This record gives sequence, C-alpha cells and structure tokens, in this order.
Amino acid sequence: QVQLVESGGGSVQAGGSLRLSCAVSGYAASSYCMGWFRQAPGKEREGVARISTNGDRIYYTDSVKGRFTISQDSPKNTLYLQMTSLQPEDTAMYYCAAAPLYVCYLVAWSKTSSYNYWGQGTQVTVSS
Repeated sequence: QVQLVESGGGSVQAGGSLRLSCAVSGYAASSYCMGWFRQAPGKEREGVARISTNGDRIYYTDSVKGRFTISQDSPKNTLYLQMTSLQPEDTAMYYCAAAPLYVCYLVAWSKTSSYNYWGQGTQVTVSS
C-alpha cells in the first residue's frame, strides 16, 4: 500500500528555517514526479515545488524561489523541502504528493488532480 508521511512542520518566527520530510513507502519515490504543496486557510492548494526521477525537473513557484530547496534521498525513499527565510505568508498546511513521472514535464504540473497519492500534511506556522 502506498503511503506518504510528512514530518518536520512547526512554529517559527519570521526569518527562521524548517526542513520538511516526506517518507515514501509502497513504491520508489524516484519513479514518480514528487511535489510539495501547501494550503492556507480559505485558500486553494498551491504547488510549491516539484522534482522528477533524476532530479533534473526541479521547479519552484515564484514566491519561494531562492528560499526553498526540494531534494530527494533515493536510498531512503524520502523527499525533503528545506525552507529558509520563512515569512508569515508561508504559513499553511504542507503536503507531499506523487504523480506519474510525465507530470513533471507539464507546464500545469501543479494541477492537484494529476497527483495520485497524498500525505496527511504537516502544519507550518510563521509568526512575525
């Protein structure tokens, strides 16, 4: 059974850092397009970053470029999101998700319906 389990969320002050982890079981994360999404109260879920099998299709949404880094540890079957210079507007529930590999090559990579598997989410709260 496929499972994605996020961890690493928490509460930090503006300017702080957090590293989110997504443990993947039931399949090899390196065979999918893996994405990080977030959803703030009252807002739609948005794609934050994505990474493909060999790591060449890395993309970040404009609001996190230069501050967030997506990576994967294939032997550990784990996806990461290193977040630095956090701001109050980064406050949201963060989710990892998996889609077929071709999704990483689409302009519309962040369409949530393209992702077959989702974790339960981990809360990130940034105070000013």
